[in-house]
Amino acid sequence: MKPVTWLLVLSIILTPCFVRASGDWQEFAVWPTTDEQEMPAIHGDIVVWQQFVAEFGDYDIYIADVNNLDDPLLFIIGDANDQTNPAIYENVVVWQDFIVVDGPGDFDIRAADISDPNEALMFVVSDIVDNDERNPAIHGNIVVWEDGPAGDADIFGADITDPDYPMEFPIANFEFDQQSPAVYRTTVVWQDMYFGDWDILAADIWQRNKPADFGVSLLEHEQTNPAISGETIVWQDNFRGNWDIYAARISEPNNPAGFPIATGDSSQTNPAIDGNIIVWQDDRAGNWDIFGYNLTTRQEFQITNNPHDQTNPAISGNTVVWQDNRDGNSQIYAVTLDGPEVAYCRTRLPGDINNDCKVDIADFALMASNWLECHLEPQQACPPR
Repeated sequence: MKPVTWLLVLSIILTPCFVRASGDWQEFAVWPTTDEQEMPAIHGDIVVWQQFVAEFGDYDIYIADVNNLDDPLLFIIGDANDQTNPAIYENVVVWQDFIVVDGPGDFDIRAADISDPNEALMFVVSDIVDNDERNPAIHGNIVVWEDGPAGDADIFGADITDPDYPMEFPIANFEFDQQSPAVYRTTVVWQDMYFGDWDILAADIWQRNKPADFGVSLLEHEQTNPAISGETIVWQDNFRGNWDIYAARISEPNNPAGFPIATGDSSQTNPAIDGNIIVWQDDRAGNWDIFGYNLTTRQEFQITNNPHDQTNPAISGNTVVWQDNRDGNSQIYAVTLDGPEVAYCRTRLPGDINNDCKVDIADFALMASNWLECHLEPQQACPPR
């Protein structure tokens, strides 16, 4: 039996919330084309994706500004080989790039600073010969990726403060596979096969030479595809027999507080998070739609309800992007959310114990559950009850 480091919070906090109908938000194709567009990522107003360019027969990276609908396309990054799996933070885009040098070729991690609207500054993050580096993620000046062969992939990172000399460091080079990393500031999270099935692990990389790893969800069955924002990690989980969305707060890394987000009888997969909003793809209507959940109001809401498939969502602020086949081929669509669905807490209220931005009976119940508890050390300092 694996150790369980995942702790459920009180059931009063986890009462399922009703599904709100989708708002009157205007969905739009970011850059319509007959090519296949896939795997979007977003930061601010800038969207990146991989596009299979039929004219040349390979994948390139496309970059667009969703705030400029008349002329959104900013850059195209590509050559005769494949550039795929992009990620973005502020003005830096990273991706995996298939490089061929006197051999069969392998994937490396490349990056581009797109601050100059006329020319992207390209640089190498990691390019070990005959070694695959894949699935990059970025936050601040830290890039992370999975590194090595299938069956023994590890998680590595690099500080790209100086693009000419990225400083690589190992994060999780355990036995078996560590894959699909995500990063927020100094916390890196990934899916890990160390215990014989996929679990969610994380590490604090504040000390680059000594990452402090910890378990987020070590339950039986599979937990995969993690994402992180602030102190909240989300992932997809088939503990109940179908894919659900779960989350955990890691304010106390040695005691992560886990809770369900979407646990219906259908499949919920591919979560993404920014701030207090989680998004995912959901097939409860018989096709894939995009749903959201507000961590502050604890309300679920539907974002798309088109009868075709919408998949692979990403979110930045109130802007959600996804992969959509409503036009007969896969394209990148977007929407800007507003209204109660994306409400946030303006100020913290004294007495708001469960962090839902209001003081009510739920907070009183939490307070009452600890009534007269005393954790002074030594115990003799506690007054008699």
